[in-house]
Amino acid sequence: MKRLIPFFLLAMMITACSKQQNPLICPPQTPYGVPAFDQVKLEHYEPAFEEGIRQDSLEIEAIINNPEPPTFENTIAAFDRSGKLLGSVEGVFFNILEADGNDEMQQLAERITARVTAFGDEVLLNDKLFARIKAVYDQRESLGLNVEEMRLTEETYRSFANNGADLSADKKERLKEINQELSQLSLKFGNNVVAETNNCQIFVTDENELRGLPEGAKQAAAEEAAAAGHPGEWLFMPKRTSFTPVLQYCENRELRKQLLLAYTTRGNHNNEFDNKEVIRRTMQLRIEKARLFGFDRPAEYILQESMAKTADDAYNCLFAVWGPALKKAKQEAAELQQLMDEEGKGEKLEPWDWWFYTEKLRAAKYDLDEEQLKPYFELNNVRRGVFDVANKLYGLTFEPLKDMPVYNSEVEVFKVTDSDGSLIGIYYTDYFPRAGKRPGAWMNDIQHQYVENGVNHRPTIINVGNFNRPTSDKPALLSMDDVETLFHEFGHALHGFLSQCTYASLAGTNTPRDFVEFPSQLMENWCYEPEVMKTYARHYQTGEIIPDSLIEKIQKTRTFNKGFMETELLCASILDMDYHVLTNADDLDVETFEANSMKRMGMIDEIIVRYRSTFFNHIFTTGYEAGYYSYTWSAVLDADCFHAFKETNNLFDQAVATSLRKNILERGNTEDCAVLYRNFRGKDADPKYLLERLGMSLD
Repeated sequence: MKRLIPFFLLAMMITACSKQQNPLICPPQTPYGVPAFDQVKLEHYEPAFEEGIRQDSLEIEAIINNPEPPTFENTIAAFDRSGKLLGSVEGVFFNILEADGNDEMQQLAERITARVTAFGDEVLLNDKLFARIKAVYDQRESLGLNVEEMRLTEETYRSFANNGADLSADKKERLKEINQELSQLSLKFGNNVVAETNNCQIFVTDENELRGLPEGAKQAAAEEAAAAGHPGEWLFMPKRTSFTPVLQYCENRELRKQLLLAYTTRGNHNNEFDNKEVIRRTMQLRIEKARLFGFDRPAEYILQESMAKTADDAYNCLFAVWGPALKKAKQEAAELQQLMDEEGKGEKLEPWDWWFYTEKLRAAKYDLDEEQLKPYFELNNVRRGVFDVANKLYGLTFEPLKDMPVYNSEVEVFKVTDSDGSLIGIYYTDYFPRAGKRPGAWMNDIQHQYVENGVNHRPTIINVGNFNRPTSDKPALLSMDDVETLFHEFGHALHGFLSQCTYASLAGTNTPRDFVEFPSQLMENWCYEPEVMKTYARHYQTGEIIPDSLIEKIQKTRTFNKGFMETELLCASILDMDYHVLTNADDLDVETFEANSMKRMGMIDEIIVRYRSTFFNHIFTTGYEAGYYSYTWSAVLDADCFHAFKETNNLFDQAVATSLRKNILERGNTEDCAVLYRNFRGKDADPKYLLERLGMSLD
């Protein structure tokens, strides 16, 4: 039966549109219904958020005041369908804030975050709404629900219970205060990192100080300096695209040290952007919040719905790899120190030397220089390569769309279709750094997939990165690490695009943290395969396909420097978990805590943790608290999954790809993720395949 829009909601929509010509509230006709990015102005956001909250409130009231007894359809499903306008506005605002923000948006975000957080608490702590949800939950076994409906019922109930619906009145009020303050602290932490990154500018005036630095990196630095009003100089900043070539190739040890320390001390300068007190207060509140729910430690509260379930299980996963990784890192450090000793300078290996001597060792052992590879990894070719992988695995096609609304001229848009020509979704890419963009790379759902009234609403998804931008005479050229990152984030996008779920809150990447990285990390495997590399690695000047000799060298270096790479990742994961097993943070000294954490795990001085506390955005801004271990947990899954393809001797085996699509990528969070994986693989993931890939063993 066709579902009619209630009269009061229809009147509400007409009133909203008649009063305001706001492209966020009453979207103009755009191709495929994408947001009208080009028409949105700063003054549109607050009214749109308020209207979204107003509409969502009325939808919630309609559920509460329904005279019929609570059912799955009139309560659980109705709640999942509510809040579409608010979700749409959030999707636009927070994506632009992260990718193309400015000071005005950051100030606006403080007000909006406070308002949205308060409203979220109002909903999740609504006694009448929870009573109806609990009524359905309590009788769920007798309702004849299918698997997805059962999962939605259980997840909705747990979401309310874990967010305070069962708390006493006084604890609910305190929870609201905690959530409000935490939201502001999160925003402040991220803003401080952006400010520290942008405010640090290191100008070099003598080209002799840049000996060894590739010409492309020098040219990019010169163009950055000219744009900053310093023609004839070279500008470097604590951004990976800026400082990584210096660490790898520049002979100037002091400049390497200056840049690495500028990067690794962000948020730790005892100035207005210092994050140490933000961290201490955040941990105080997270501990207090956990105690409201009867848990001694934040990790126990946070991990309830994860695959790991407990901090101990997360630690066990990390330390299973930590021992072999640390052993390999120590061997690598010894090799690098020997290389330095041979130069006769009497210098001890320091963190700012690691990358530089690693490149020398790579060249000596494998006759491979990263700069040899970059001409073959032109960004557009690499993107076409990952599109080709998606086509061969799942039959997807990516068609460029022109004249689409975008928030920045560098953004590109694609229409994604299935093998039968049906629409899969709309794909945005935004790859280059800018002042208003936070560091790193990520995927966002601007619009989620869901089914309503028989209509399958397809998603709008964006991949954002910070790759080297083109220079005046060269296109955007990627490193092998950049290629891996592009494939990784595209894996997240595929997870969102292939979703075939009925309910938005279960769709796509709305899975536990330690499962969501699995499809993205899985995609990384293809970028290293010779068969795939020959589809995207073409010299940007000659069009020559990457020669077999270079591919062979890449394959030989797959396990090279893996001790360093895994160790810096794992110690960040352990540091995260160490914070979240705290039972008291009143006297937390961030620097001492971090140093003690490194000491306990046996971290060597020659390596700096991937994310030091004061710029660890994952755990203090973007929702990965007590969850950074997920990358390692998911790596066990992805290595085991990719082995399923390897077992067939066909990287694009259609039986395996179809099973992966049907059992995992289309299913979102519609069933326990351990069950989803077993349905695909017929067993639990075996960690031995991850260790094999890393060139390590448990011995």
